[in-house]
Amino acid sequence: MSEQGKPEGQLRLLRERRFLPFFVTQFLGAFNDNVFKNALIILIAFQGAQFSDIDTNTLTNLSAGLFILPFFLLSATAGQLIDKTDKSLSMQRIKMLEIGIMLCAAWAFHAGELYLLIALLFLMGAQSTLFGPAKYSYIPQHLADNELVAGNALVQMGTFVAILIGTMAGGLLIAHQDGRVLVSVVLVVIAVFGFIASLVIPKTPAPCPDLKINWNLFSETWRNIAFLHSNRTVFLSVLGISWFWFLGATYLVQLPNYTKLTLGANEQVVTLLLTLFTLGIGSGSLLCNWLSGQKVEIGLVPFGSIGLTLFGIDLFFARPTLEHSELIGLAAFWQQAGSFRIIFDVVLIGLFGGFYIVPLFALVQQRSDKEHLSRVIAGNNILNALLMVLSATLAIVLLGAGVSIAQLFLIVAILNAAVAVYIFTLVPEFLMRFLVWILIHSIYHVRKQGLENIPDQGPAVLVCNHVSYVDAMIIGGCIRRPVRFVMYYKIYQLPLLHFVSRTARAIPIAGGFENKALMEQAFDQVEQALQEGDVVCIFPEGRLTSDGQMNQFKSGIERIVKRMPVPVIPMCLYGLWGSAFSRHRGFILWRIINGFRSTIDLTISKPQPPQGISAQGLQAQVADMCVASARARGY
Repeated sequence: MSEQGKPEGQLRLLRERRFLPFFVTQFLGAFNDNVFKNALIILIAFQGAQFSDIDTNTLTNLSAGLFILPFFLLSATAGQLIDKTDKSLSMQRIKMLEIGIMLCAAWAFHAGELYLLIALLFLMGAQSTLFGPAKYSYIPQHLADNELVAGNALVQMGTFVAILIGTMAGGLLIAHQDGRVLVSVVLVVIAVFGFIASLVIPKTPAPCPDLKINWNLFSETWRNIAFLHSNRTVFLSVLGISWFWFLGATYLVQLPNYTKLTLGANEQVVTLLLTLFTLGIGSGSLLCNWLSGQKVEIGLVPFGSIGLTLFGIDLFFARPTLEHSELIGLAAFWQQAGSFRIIFDVVLIGLFGGFYIVPLFALVQQRSDKEHLSRVIAGNNILNALLMVLSATLAIVLLGAGVSIAQLFLIVAILNAAVAVYIFTLVPEFLMRFLVWILIHSIYHVRKQGLENIPDQGPAVLVCNHVSYVDAMIIGGCIRRPVRFVMYYKIYQLPLLHFVSRTARAIPIAGGFENKALMEQAFDQVEQALQEGDVVCIFPEGRLTSDGQMNQFKSGIERIVKRMPVPVIPMCLYGLWGSAFSRHRGFILWRIINGFRSTIDLTISKPQPPQGISAQGLQAQVADMCVASARARGY
C-alpha cells in the first residue's frame, strides 16, 4: 500500500498540499456563492421595489431558478471539459472566471443594477456547474481508496459550513448601512483568495485528453444520464445522493417558515436551527471516517437513512406546548417545554444525513471508470438539480393544498423510508454491509493488525483459520476491498447467512466425495474472480473447528495458485472460539452473554509469492500467528 494510503487521522489531509489548497479553493467558492446569492435575495426582498416594478416574490423565484438552470443546461458539457483537461488548470480557469463575475457584481451592486445582478447569478450557477465535476473527480486522483471517505467527509463538512457562513454573512452584510459596498468588497476579495489557493493545487492529468467534445447540450445531457445507467450500483448511488439533496433542500428552505409559523419564533431561532442542522451534517460527515475504519463503508447508508426517517417523523410530533401572540426570541425558545426535543431532532437529521451522503459520494468515485468520472459527476449534478426542483414543486403543491410544514416534514420522512426500501431492494449490498457493520461495531470489538498488507489493487488469495459461522462477515467488514469468499455450501445455504453470502458473491464449494461438480465449479469461479482482479478468501481447513484447535489445511490452495499464480496472504482470527457462532458446546445463553463486546483479533501477514506455496507451510504460519495473538493476551 502506498505511503499516502496509510490510515491516519483524516485531519492530516488538511496539512498536505495534495488536499489543503483544493479544500480551501472549494470552501471559498461555496462561501462566495452563498454570500452573493443570499445578499441578492435579501436585497430583492427588502429593497427590490426601488429597482424594479416586478413583484419581489417573482424576482426571488426567478433568481433561485436562474442559479439552478445551468446545472441542467451545462453539466454534461462541463463533465466533458473536465475529463479532457488537467483539473488543477481547470480549477484555476474557473476561479479566474469567478473574479470576472464578482468584479461585474461589485459594480452592479454599487450602481443598483438589479437585473444585471440576477443575470450574474446565472453565471455564478454556470461557474459552480463547471467546478462540481472538477471538485469530485479530483479527490480519487490524489487520495488512496482508504482516504476517500476522509476526503469526502471533509469536503461535505466544508461545503455545508461554507453554505451556512456564506448565507449568514450575505444577510448581515447587505443589511448594513453600507451593505452594497461591503458585499462588493467581500465578493471580490474572496474570489481573489480562491484563485490564489487554486494556483497551489497539484497538477492532475486529464484522464481522457483526446476526448472529442459534443457541444449539443441536450443530446449530451441525455447521453450522460444513459451513461450513468450503465453502472447499476453507481446509478442507484447517484439517485441516493440526489434524494439527499431533495431532503436537504426541503429542510433548508422550509425551516425559516417552520420556525415562524409552527414554533412561533423569530429569526434568531431560524439562525440557531439552520446552524445546528449544518453542524449536524458536518459532524456526521467527519464521524463517517471513524465509523468506516478508513474504507468506503456503504453499510452506513442504511444507518443514515433509518436516522433520517426516525428523527424526521419525530420532528412532526415535537410541537411547542404554548402559543404566543408575537414571535419569541432565542432566550424564550430555550425556556419553552419541548424546545430541546426539536433541537435534538434537527441536529440528528443533519448528523444522519452526513452518515448517508459521504459513503455514497465515495462509492461513486470508487466504482466509476476513472476516464469518465467527471461526466458521472456531471450526471449526478443534473439529477441533483432535478430533485431540488421537484422538492420545491412538491412543497408548493402540498403547502398550497393546506398541508402544514410539520406535515410536509412527516411526508418527506415517510417518502425517505420508501425510497430507501426501493434502493436497498435493488442493491442489497447496502443492506448486507449494514448487517456486517452492526455485527462488528455492536456485538464484537475487532482489533485489526496488518490491513496495509492487502494491496489496494490486483488479485490475491486470503487464507484464514475457520472458527465460527461469522468469520466471513468479520473479515469482509474489516477489509477495505470487496472480498469473494469460498464457503462450504451448507454454511452458504444457512437461512441467516444466505442473504449475506449471496449478496457478497460468495462461492459455494463442496467436497469431492459430496458433489464433485460443485467443487470443480467453485475452482473455476475462483480462477475467474482472480483473473478479474478480485480478492478471494478461502478457509483451507474446509470446516469449522469443533474443539478450538485448527484442523489440517487441505491442498485446495495449492491447486488455486497453480491455476492462477497470485500473492497469498495468511491471516489469523482469534477470540471467536466459545462465542454463540462457534461450535463450542457450552450453554448457549452463557456463550451469548460471554461473547457480547468481546475482543476479536484479526492479524494479516505480508503477501507470499505463489511459488513454493504449500498447505502445510501456510498452516504452520497461521498457527504461529494464533499463538502470538494468545500470548499478547497473556495466555
